[in-house]
Amino acid sequence: MGYTLCVLGCGTMGIAVLSGVIDSLDVGSRITSNGREKWESHTPGTVTPTDSSDASLPNRFLACVSREESARKLRSVFENLGSLGQTVEVYAGQNVHAAKQADVVLLCCKPQLAHSILSEPGMQEALDGKLLISILAGVTISQLTGWVLPSTTVIRAMPNTPCKIREGMTTISTIPNSPNQELHNAIILKIFTSIGRCVILDEKHFDACTALSGSGPAFACIFLEAMADGGVMMGLPRPEALQLASQTLQGAARMVLQTGGHPAQIKDAVTTPGGCTIAGLLALEDGRVRSTIARCIQVATERASELGQPAKK
Repeated sequence: MGYTLCVLGCGTMGIAVLSGVIDSLDVGSRITSNGREKWESHTPGTVTPTDSSDASLPNRFLACVSREESARKLRSVFENLGSLGQTVEVYAGQNVHAAKQADVVLLCCKPQLAHSILSEPGMQEALDGKLLISILAGVTISQLTGWVLPSTTVIRAMPNTPCKIREGMTTISTIPNSPNQELHNAIILKIFTSIGRCVILDEKHFDACTALSGSGPAFACIFLEAMADGGVMMGLPRPEALQLASQTLQGAARMVLQTGGHPAQIKDAVTTPGGCTIAGLLALEDGRVRSTIARCIQVATERASELGQPAKK
């Protein structure tokens, strides 16, 4: 049983998702081969059961890129992912050929290339009756369904790059009614819960999700880098400053996720009267950090809505 998973346009996000899925299926190989201490290793939240008779689990992987040079680099990446990663078949300039062999296709190209890829001769027939999952920012389900046959089931998903270490956040569009709805639901959830957390939301929220969780790692890293810089300014060695800042942000985020507490509650618990925390918080408020971050999400959402749309003349 099992199915063949094909990634069209296997760039940064395609690698992140496929690497995470492979890692969730090949945990034993990864843990025993990396030589790291247990406390230093990433502890996955979800390990996908490897039952070969389960039709909702992938057992063959195809990755497509446009150039042979990119294909060589991709092979090198997957060869380092353990025994299962070494089975990934990489194709250069053979999108239709790969899609014909697949049962589920993950569309990961740049948004502006979606139409040209899905309009390649033979692509509609290659996707006939299959599940197409698009992770493209700004390209709507309405657009995608217009480029494929009615028999192709189209879903949107918006993961982020931490999927590569199985700490991703993915938003999934509502799964449409179809004879294969139950199987499609199982396939999609097993892909994205194996690489982190996921939520199902109406497509109208996708631009905001693209900005908040899709672009969010970049915004978080600006804050992380600034915290580390502050530590260096006050005399800390940079490696230790970066480790302190990274673990502090991770710990704070996990407290919110695991306890369900509001960030303000955690902030107030740390803030003692006349202490160093309130002094630092006032400095942040003087710099309008709160409103700047919120506006950052607003601007990124507006930009996300423009991606994949026809250029304005």
